[in-house]
Amino acid sequence: MLVGVPTEIKNNEYRVAITPAGVAELTRRGHEVIIQAGAGEGSAITDNDFKAAGAEIVSTAEQVWAEAELLLKVKEPIAAEYARMRTGQTLFTYLHLAASKECTDALLASGTTSIAYETVQTADGALPLLAPMSEVAGRLSAQVGSYHLMRTQGGRGVLMGGVPGVAPAEVVVIGGGVAGYNAARIAKGMGAHVTVFDLNINTLRKIDNETNVGIETRYSSSLELEEAVKKADLVIGAVLIPGAKAPKLVTNATVAHMKPGAVLVDIAIDQGGCFEDSRPTTHDDPTFSVHDTVFYCVANMPGAVPRTSTFALTNATMPYVLKLADKGWKPPAPTTQHWPRACPHTKASCSPNRSPSTSICRSPIRPRSWPDPTPPSPGWSSLRPGDAHSRAANFS
Repeated sequence: MLVGVPTEIKNNEYRVAITPAGVAELTRRGHEVIIQAGAGEGSAITDNDFKAAGAEIVSTAEQVWAEAELLLKVKEPIAAEYARMRTGQTLFTYLHLAASKECTDALLASGTTSIAYETVQTADGALPLLAPMSEVAGRLSAQVGSYHLMRTQGGRGVLMGGVPGVAPAEVVVIGGGVAGYNAARIAKGMGAHVTVFDLNINTLRKIDNETNVGIETRYSSSLELEEAVKKADLVIGAVLIPGAKAPKLVTNATVAHMKPGAVLVDIAIDQGGCFEDSRPTTHDDPTFSVHDTVFYCVANMPGAVPRTSTFALTNATMPYVLKLADKGWKPPAPTTQHWPRACPHTKASCSPNRSPSTSICRSPIRPRSWPDPTPPSPGWSSLRPGDAHSRAANFS
Protein backbone atom coordinates (compact mmCIF):
# COMPACT_ATOMS: atom_id res chain seq x y z
CA MET A 1 0.00 0.00 0.00
CA LEU A 2 1.13 3.57 -0.65
CA VAL A 3 1.12 5.51 2.63
CA GLY A 4 1.34 9.31 2.54
CA VAL A 5 2.10 11.91 5.20
CA PRO A 6 1.56 15.63 4.45
CA THR A 7 2.85 18.54 6.51
CA GLU A 8 0.33 19.73 9.10
CA ILE A 9 -0.94 23.23 8.28
CA LYS A 10 -3.14 24.04 11.27
CA ASN A 11 -1.97 27.10 13.22
CA ASN A 12 1.28 26.28 15.04
CA GLU A 13 0.83 22.54 14.56
CA TYR A 14 4.34 21.07 14.55
CA ARG A 15 3.59 17.38 15.01
CA VAL A 16 3.95 14.80 12.26
CA ALA A 17 1.97 11.58 11.86
CA ILE A 18 4.90 9.20 11.47
CA THR A 19 8.50 8.78 12.67
CA PRO A 20 11.48 7.21 10.89
CA ALA A 21 10.91 4.05 12.92
CA GLY A 22 7.37 3.83 11.53
CA VAL A 23 8.62 4.37 7.99
CA ALA A 24 11.17 1.60 8.42
CA GLU A 25 8.55 -0.84 9.66
CA LEU A 26 6.16 -0.06 6.80
CA THR A 27 8.82 -0.39 4.12
CA ARG A 28 10.10 -3.60 5.70
CA ARG A 29 6.61 -5.02 5.10
CA GLY A 30 6.70 -3.99 1.46
CA HIS A 31 4.70 -0.76 1.65
CA GLU A 32 5.73 2.54 0.06
CA VAL A 33 5.84 5.76 2.08
CA ILE A 34 5.80 9.29 0.67
CA ILE A 35 6.27 12.29 2.95
CA GLN A 36 5.96 15.97 2.14
CA ALA A 37 9.25 17.83 2.42
CA GLY A 38 9.65 19.45 5.82
CA ALA A 39 6.80 17.53 7.45
CA GLY A 40 8.96 16.48 10.39
CA GLU A 41 10.93 19.67 10.95
CA GLY A 42 8.71 20.89 13.78
CA SER A 43 9.39 17.66 15.63
CA ALA A 44 13.14 17.84 14.90
CA ILE A 45 12.92 15.03 12.31
CA THR A 46 14.70 15.86 9.07
CA ASP A 47 13.89 14.79 5.53
CA ASN A 48 17.16 12.88 5.55
CA ASP A 49 16.00 10.96 8.63
CA PHE A 50 12.90 9.86 6.74
CA LYS A 51 14.85 9.06 3.57
CA ALA A 52 17.32 6.93 5.52
CA ALA A 53 14.37 4.92 6.85
CA GLY A 54 13.06 4.28 3.33
CA ALA A 55 10.59 7.11 2.62
CA GLU A 56 10.37 9.12 -0.58
CA ILE A 57 10.29 12.87 -0.01
CA VAL A 58 7.93 14.82 -2.30
CA SER A 59 7.68 18.56 -2.64
CA THR A 60 3.96 19.28 -2.30
CA ALA A 61 0.97 18.34 -0.20
CA GLU A 62 -1.07 17.95 -3.40
CA GLN A 63 1.16 15.09 -4.50
CA VAL A 64 0.82 13.31 -1.17
CA TRP A 65 -2.98 13.62 -1.15
CA ALA A 66 -3.27 12.61 -4.82
CA GLU A 67 -1.12 9.48 -4.60
CA ALA A 68 -1.61 8.05 -1.10
CA GLU A 69 -4.02 5.18 -0.55
CA LEU A 70 -3.66 5.53 3.22
CA LEU A 71 -3.13 9.11 4.35
CA LEU A 72 -1.84 9.76 7.87
CA LYS A 73 -2.33 13.09 9.62
CA VAL A 74 -2.36 14.43 13.15
CA LYS A 75 -5.21 16.96 13.05
CA GLU A 76 -8.48 17.13 11.15
CA PRO A 77 -8.43 18.50 7.59
CA ILE A 78 -8.95 22.25 7.41
CA ALA A 79 -10.66 24.21 4.63
CA ALA A 80 -7.56 24.39 2.44
CA GLU A 81 -7.40 20.58 2.41
CA TYR A 82 -11.06 19.76 1.70
CA ALA A 83 -10.64 19.78 -2.07
CA ARG A 84 -7.78 17.28 -1.80
CA MET A 85 -9.90 14.57 -0.17
CA ARG A 86 -11.14 11.90 -2.55
CA THR A 87 -12.94 8.60 -2.96
CA GLY A 88 -10.75 5.54 -2.65
CA GLN A 89 -8.51 7.00 0.02
CA THR A 90 -8.44 6.15 3.73
CA LEU A 91 -7.71 9.02 6.11
CA PHE A 92 -6.42 8.16 9.58
CA THR A 93 -6.20 11.15 11.93
CA TYR A 94 -7.89 13.03 14.75
CA LEU A 95 -11.22 14.36 13.44
CA HIS A 96 -13.36 15.69 16.33
CA LEU A 97 -16.36 15.92 14.02
CA ALA A 98 -18.82 16.74 16.79
CA ALA A 99 -17.33 20.23 16.88
CA SER A 100 -17.17 20.85 13.12
CA LYS A 101 -20.14 20.53 10.78
CA GLU A 102 -18.02 21.99 7.97
CA CYS A 103 -15.41 19.25 8.22
CA THR A 104 -18.09 16.57 8.58
CA ASP A 105 -19.89 17.77 5.45
CA ALA A 106 -16.64 17.95 3.49
CA LEU A 107 -15.70 14.40 4.44
CA LEU A 108 -19.14 13.07 3.52
CA ALA A 109 -19.05 14.86 0.18
CA SER A 110 -15.55 13.63 -0.66
CA GLY A 111 -16.26 9.92 -0.29
CA THR A 112 -13.09 9.51 1.74
CA THR A 113 -13.10 6.71 4.28
CA SER A 114 -12.04 8.35 7.54
CA ILE A 115 -11.06 6.73 10.80
CA ALA A 116 -10.72 9.06 13.77
CA TYR A 117 -7.98 8.41 16.29
CA GLU A 118 -10.14 9.67 19.13
CA THR A 119 -12.87 7.06 18.65
CA VAL A 120 -10.70 3.99 18.21
CA GLN A 121 -11.98 1.90 21.10
CA THR A 122 -10.75 -1.39 22.50
CA ALA A 123 -13.04 -4.12 23.80
CA ASP A 124 -12.72 -2.83 27.37
CA GLY A 125 -13.85 0.66 26.33
CA ALA A 126 -10.41 2.29 26.42
CA LEU A 127 -9.46 4.96 23.86
CA PRO A 128 -5.83 4.06 23.15
CA LEU A 129 -5.10 6.70 20.52
CA LEU A 130 -6.64 9.52 22.52
CA ALA A 131 -4.84 8.72 25.76
CA PRO A 132 -1.28 9.84 24.88
CA MET A 133 -2.32 13.29 23.69
CA SER A 134 -4.63 13.60 26.67
CA GLU A 135 -1.67 12.92 28.93
CA VAL A 136 0.27 15.67 27.18
CA ALA A 137 -2.64 18.13 27.21
CA GLY A 138 -3.43 17.42 30.84
CA ARG A 139 0.12 18.12 31.92
CA LEU A 140 0.34 21.19 29.72
CA SER A 141 -2.92 22.58 31.07
CA ALA A 142 -1.44 23.03 34.53
CA GLN A 143 1.65 24.68 33.06
CA VAL A 144 -0.22 27.13 30.83
CA GLY A 145 -2.73 27.80 33.59
CA SER A 146 0.09 28.67 35.96
CA TYR A 147 1.68 30.93 33.35
CA HIS A 148 -1.53 32.81 32.66
CA LEU A 149 -2.16 33.30 36.38
CA MET A 150 0.74 35.75 36.31
CA ARG A 151 -0.40 39.35 36.44
CA THR A 152 1.60 40.17 33.31
CA GLN A 153 -0.62 37.70 31.42
CA GLY A 154 -3.87 39.13 32.80
CA GLY A 155 -4.17 36.66 35.67
CA ARG A 156 -4.65 37.13 39.40
CA GLY A 157 -0.95 37.26 40.15
CA VAL A 158 -1.09 34.02 42.14
CA LEU A 159 1.82 31.59 42.46
CA MET A 160 0.62 28.00 42.14
CA GLY A 161 2.55 26.75 45.15
CA GLY A 162 2.32 29.85 47.29
CA VAL A 163 5.15 30.47 49.76
CA PRO A 164 5.44 29.97 53.53
CA GLY A 165 2.70 32.03 55.11
CA VAL A 166 0.80 32.56 51.83
CA ALA A 167 -1.85 30.15 50.53
CA PRO A 168 -1.28 28.26 47.27
CA ALA A 169 -3.55 28.53 44.24
CA GLU A 170 -6.95 26.85 44.32
CA VAL A 171 -7.22 24.56 41.29
CA VAL A 172 -10.42 22.81 40.20
CA VAL A 173 -10.18 20.02 37.62
CA ILE A 174 -13.46 18.92 36.02
CA GLY A 175 -13.11 15.32 34.90
CA GLY A 176 -10.87 12.64 36.35
CA GLY A 177 -10.00 10.74 33.19
CA VAL A 178 -6.59 10.69 31.53
CA ALA A 179 -6.37 14.44 30.86
CA GLY A 180 -7.87 15.47 34.19
CA TYR A 181 -5.75 13.04 36.18
CA ASN A 182 -2.57 14.32 34.57
CA ALA A 183 -3.61 17.93 35.06
CA ALA A 184 -4.27 17.29 38.73
CA ARG A 185 -0.94 15.53 39.26
CA ILE A 186 1.08 18.37 37.73
CA ALA A 187 -0.91 21.09 39.53
CA LYS A 188 -0.41 19.29 42.83
CA GLY A 189 3.26 18.83 42.05
CA MET A 190 3.52 22.60 41.63
CA GLY A 191 2.16 22.98 45.14
CA ALA A 192 -1.44 24.01 44.42
CA HIS A 193 -4.48 22.86 46.36
CA VAL A 194 -6.28 20.63 43.84
CA THR A 195 -9.84 19.34 43.72
CA VAL A 196 -11.01 16.89 41.05
CA PHE A 197 -14.71 16.57 40.21
CA ASP A 198 -16.12 13.50 38.50
CA LEU A 199 -19.43 11.64 38.25
CA ASN A 200 -17.80 8.24 38.56
CA ILE A 201 -17.00 7.18 42.11
CA ASN A 202 -14.64 4.49 40.88
CA THR A 203 -12.65 7.11 39.00
CA LEU A 204 -12.42 9.25 42.11
CA ARG A 205 -11.42 6.23 44.17
CA LYS A 206 -8.68 5.40 41.68
CA ILE A 207 -7.29 8.93 41.86
CA ASP A 208 -7.45 8.81 45.64
CA ASN A 209 -5.62 5.49 45.79
CA GLU A 210 -3.01 6.14 43.11
CA THR A 211 -1.92 9.70 43.72
CA ASN A 212 -1.37 9.59 47.48
CA VAL A 213 -0.39 13.24 47.27
CA GLY A 214 -3.39 14.92 48.82
CA ILE A 215 -5.55 15.59 45.76
CA GLU A 216 -9.10 16.17 46.96
CA THR A 217 -11.82 14.28 45.07
CA ARG A 218 -15.46 15.35 44.91
CA TYR A 219 -18.57 13.85 43.36
CA SER A 220 -19.71 16.20 40.61
CA SER A 221 -23.04 17.81 41.37
CA SER A 222 -24.03 21.05 39.68
CA LEU A 223 -24.30 22.93 42.99
CA GLU A 224 -20.96 21.84 44.46
CA LEU A 225 -19.14 22.30 41.17
CA GLU A 226 -20.50 25.83 40.79
CA GLU A 227 -19.40 26.80 44.30
CA ALA A 228 -15.92 25.37 43.81
CA VAL A 229 -15.46 27.13 40.46
CA LYS A 230 -16.40 30.49 41.98
CA LYS A 231 -13.62 30.11 44.56
CA ALA A 232 -10.98 28.78 42.16
CA ASP A 233 -7.91 30.56 40.82
CA LEU A 234 -7.56 28.03 38.00
CA VAL A 235 -10.25 25.80 36.46
CA ILE A 236 -9.26 23.03 34.05
CA GLY A 237 -12.04 21.45 31.98
CA ALA A 238 -11.21 17.88 30.96
CA VAL A 239 -14.57 16.42 30.01
CA LEU A 240 -15.35 13.90 27.28
CA ILE A 241 -18.39 12.17 25.87
CA PRO A 242 -16.73 10.09 23.12
CA GLY A 243 -17.84 11.23 19.68
CA ALA A 244 -20.20 13.93 20.94
CA LYS A 245 -20.04 17.56 21.92
CA ALA A 246 -18.83 18.20 25.45
CA PRO A 247 -21.50 19.28 27.95
CA LYS A 248 -21.38 22.89 29.11
CA LEU A 249 -20.65 22.52 32.80
CA VAL A 250 -19.48 26.05 33.65
CA THR A 251 -21.98 28.75 32.72
CA ASN A 252 -21.46 32.41 31.93
CA ALA A 253 -23.37 33.27 35.10
CA THR A 254 -20.92 31.23 37.17
CA VAL A 255 -17.92 32.85 35.48
CA ALA A 256 -19.38 36.27 36.33
CA HIS A 257 -18.98 35.38 40.02
CA MET A 258 -15.41 34.09 39.76
CA LYS A 259 -12.40 35.96 41.11
CA PRO A 260 -11.07 38.66 38.76
CA GLY A 261 -8.04 37.27 36.96
CA ALA A 262 -9.00 33.63 37.46
CA VAL A 263 -7.94 31.38 34.58
CA LEU A 264 -10.04 28.74 32.78
CA VAL A 265 -8.26 26.19 30.55
CA ASP A 266 -10.64 24.17 28.35
CA ILE A 267 -9.01 20.92 27.26
CA ALA A 268 -12.36 19.81 25.79
CA ILE A 269 -12.38 22.57 23.18
CA ASP A 270 -11.80 20.07 20.36
CA GLN A 271 -15.27 18.71 21.13
CA GLY A 272 -16.90 22.12 21.52
CA GLY A 273 -15.63 22.95 25.00
CA CYS A 274 -17.11 22.37 28.44
CA PHE A 275 -17.44 26.04 29.42
CA GLU A 276 -20.37 28.04 28.03
CA ASP A 277 -18.14 30.87 26.81
CA SER A 278 -15.44 28.69 25.26
CA ARG A 279 -14.41 29.23 21.65
CA PRO A 280 -11.35 27.83 19.88
CA THR A 281 -8.16 29.89 20.05
CA THR A 282 -4.67 29.42 18.63
CA HIS A 283 -1.13 29.38 19.95
CA ASP A 284 -0.68 32.79 18.28
CA ASP A 285 -3.61 34.29 20.19
CA PRO A 286 -4.41 31.81 22.97
CA THR A 287 -6.59 33.73 25.41
CA PHE A 288 -9.60 36.00 25.67
CA SER A 289 -11.40 37.68 28.54
CA VAL A 290 -14.84 36.94 29.96
CA HIS A 291 -16.02 38.88 33.04
CA ASP A 292 -12.41 39.73 33.97
CA THR A 293 -11.35 36.08 33.79
CA VAL A 294 -8.85 34.59 31.32
CA PHE A 295 -10.01 31.80 28.97
CA TYR A 296 -7.37 29.57 27.34
CA CYS A 297 -8.96 27.40 24.63
CA VAL A 298 -6.18 26.38 22.24
CA ALA A 299 -7.49 23.53 20.12
CA ASN A 300 -4.15 21.78 19.58
CA MET A 301 -2.28 22.17 22.84
CA PRO A 302 0.09 19.20 22.32
CA GLY A 303 1.33 20.87 19.14
CA ALA A 304 3.32 23.22 21.37
CA VAL A 305 5.56 20.33 22.47
CA PRO A 306 5.83 18.43 19.18
CA ARG A 307 8.94 16.43 19.91
CA THR A 308 7.26 14.78 22.89
CA SER A 309 3.82 14.64 21.29
CA THR A 310 4.85 13.14 17.96
CA PHE A 311 6.63 10.20 19.52
CA ALA A 312 3.89 9.67 22.13
CA LEU A 313 1.21 9.67 19.42
CA THR A 314 3.00 7.45 16.91
CA ASN A 315 3.91 4.93 19.61
CA ALA A 316 0.15 4.42 19.97
CA THR A 317 -0.97 4.73 16.34
CA MET A 318 1.63 2.59 14.58
CA PRO A 319 0.11 -0.82 15.41
CA TYR A 320 -3.14 0.37 13.80
CA VAL A 321 -1.31 1.95 10.86
CA LEU A 322 0.44 -1.34 10.18
CA LYS A 323 -2.86 -3.25 10.25
CA LEU A 324 -4.50 -0.74 7.91
CA ALA A 325 -1.57 -0.92 5.51
CA ASP A 326 -1.42 -4.72 5.62
CA LYS A 327 -5.14 -5.47 5.41
CA GLY A 328 -6.94 -2.30 4.37
CA TRP A 329 -9.67 -0.62 6.39
CA LYS A 330 -11.99 -3.63 6.51
CA PRO A 331 -11.44 -5.96 9.47
CA PRO A 332 -10.10 -9.48 9.00
CA ALA A 333 -13.03 -10.86 11.00
CA PRO A 334 -15.62 -9.26 13.28
CA THR A 335 -14.77 -11.53 16.17
CA THR A 336 -11.06 -10.71 16.37
CA GLN A 337 -9.58 -8.25 18.81
CA HIS A 338 -7.10 -6.90 16.24
CA TRP A 339 -9.41 -4.04 15.36
CA PRO A 340 -11.07 -1.50 17.62
CA ARG A 341 -14.69 -1.89 18.55
CA ALA A 342 -15.76 1.51 17.26
CA CYS A 343 -14.25 3.80 14.67
CA PRO A 344 -16.14 6.48 12.76
CA HIS A 345 -15.94 6.84 9.02
CA THR A 346 -17.59 9.25 6.65
CA LYS A 347 -18.01 7.20 3.52
CA ALA A 348 -21.70 6.43 3.65
CA SER A 349 -24.58 7.11 6.01
CA CYS A 350 -24.35 8.46 9.52
CA SER A 351 -25.39 6.52 12.58
CA PRO A 352 -29.17 6.72 12.91
CA ASN A 353 -29.09 8.24 16.41
CA ARG A 354 -26.97 11.22 15.36
CA SER A 355 -27.83 14.26 13.29
CA PRO A 356 -25.43 14.95 10.41
CA SER A 357 -24.51 18.33 11.87
CA THR A 358 -22.67 16.80 14.81
CA SER A 359 -22.38 13.19 13.84
CA ILE A 360 -19.69 10.68 13.35
CA CYS A 361 -20.49 7.77 11.13
CA ARG A 362 -20.70 4.03 11.51
CA SER A 363 -17.59 2.13 10.60
CA PRO A 364 -17.55 -1.34 9.06
CA ILE A 365 -14.84 -2.08 11.62
CA ARG A 366 -17.59 -2.27 14.21
CA PRO A 367 -19.95 -5.16 13.45
CA ARG A 368 -23.59 -4.16 13.60
CA SER A 369 -24.21 -6.92 16.13
CA TRP A 370 -22.31 -4.88 18.69
CA PRO A 371 -24.31 -2.28 20.60
CA ASP A 372 -23.86 1.28 19.43
CA PRO A 373 -21.93 3.01 22.23
CA THR A 374 -23.22 6.45 21.31
CA PRO A 375 -24.05 8.36 24.50
CA PRO A 376 -27.19 10.44 25.02
CA SER A 377 -27.40 14.05 23.94
CA PRO A 378 -25.14 16.27 26.06
CA GLY A 379 -26.73 17.94 29.04
CA TRP A 380 -26.32 17.66 32.77
CA SER A 381 -29.63 15.95 33.39
CA SER A 382 -29.13 13.31 30.68
CA LEU A 383 -25.65 12.15 31.68
CA ARG A 384 -25.19 8.67 33.02
CA PRO A 385 -22.65 8.30 35.83
CA GLY A 386 -19.24 8.45 34.24
CA ASP A 387 -20.41 9.65 30.82
CA ALA A 388 -19.14 13.19 31.04
CA HIS A 389 -16.10 12.84 33.22
CA SER A 390 -14.68 9.39 33.76
CA ARG A 391 -13.09 9.11 30.33
CA ALA A 392 -12.10 12.75 30.18
CA ALA A 393 -9.22 12.32 27.78
CA ASN A 394 -10.29 14.62 25.08
CA PHE A 395 -7.50 16.87 23.90
CA SER A 396 -5.43 16.07 20.87
